[in-house]
Amino acid sequence: MAVVALIAVTAVWGVTFVQVKDAVALYPLFAFLAVRFAIATATLAVPAAARLRGLGRPGFEAGALLGLLLAAGYALQTAGLERTTVSGTGFVTGMYVVLTPVLALLLFRSAIGVAAWSGVALSTAGLVMLAGIHGSATGDLLVLAGAAVYSLQIVLMERYAPRYDALAFTLVEMGSACLGLLAVGLARGDLGVPRGWTVWGALLVTGIFASALAYLVQTWAQRRTSATRTALVFTMEPVFAALFGYTLAGDRLGAIGWGGCAAIMGGILLAEPAAAAVLVRLVRRA
Repeated sequence: MAVVALIAVTAVWGVTFVQVKDAVALYPLFAFLAVRFAIATATLAVPAAARLRGLGRPGFEAGALLGLLLAAGYALQTAGLERTTVSGTGFVTGMYVVLTPVLALLLFRSAIGVAAWSGVALSTAGLVMLAGIHGSATGDLLVLAGAAVYSLQIVLMERYAPRYDALAFTLVEMGSACLGLLAVGLARGDLGVPRGWTVWGALLVTGIFASALAYLVQTWAQRRTSATRTALVFTMEPVFAALFGYTLAGDRLGAIGWGGCAAIMGGILLAEPAAAAVLVRLVRRA
């Protein structure tokens, strides 16, 4: 059930790339993200408020830390999305699948094999190919930095999720992300009332489904599975992003761009061989 729930989350994240790209073309980036996480916080506030006391100070601090990491990750990813394609953003974001075991090694000395290092090398080569089609690598590098922050969030979540109530912890996480992004938005003078269905539709979908419910599911699932396996299941996010980018946003990356995407996906599968089994089962069920 944890794996199925996480796959559903990746589908939601995949389709929202298109919505977010359209919305931030009309509404300032940090204002959009601040309102998104305000909606996420409000969504969880009523059911989770009574459980907050059970977190204690350590739980609040851990949730706040992960929330700030999410804020940083989304700021970097969305800034990159403004400068590159939906499909490219999805595949570069998928790099957190190979970055997660690397960070686990650096922070907690978790084992990482030759296959994982080979996957990192292949995915990096794919990133170079993908960046080359845009004329400027700025967008892809911003997305890659966001992927590294997401990797850190996933690794730390493995440590924190089993200790705390999932609903209360996710509420603190969403609230912390909201406050961090709100502070940046105020400093930049970006805040204003959102207008139009393009912006509000994206805010409601990302705030409720892609933030509040998605990260509640992640917290719940990581009580039952590891950081590496969570990142493994998240290999489906770039697949969904490419699918929706092609069908909804008209992405046409060309041979080199799609070759780079294939290399990144190949590196992901090489780093985490079990991902291939997950993909095969999904295809058979489809």
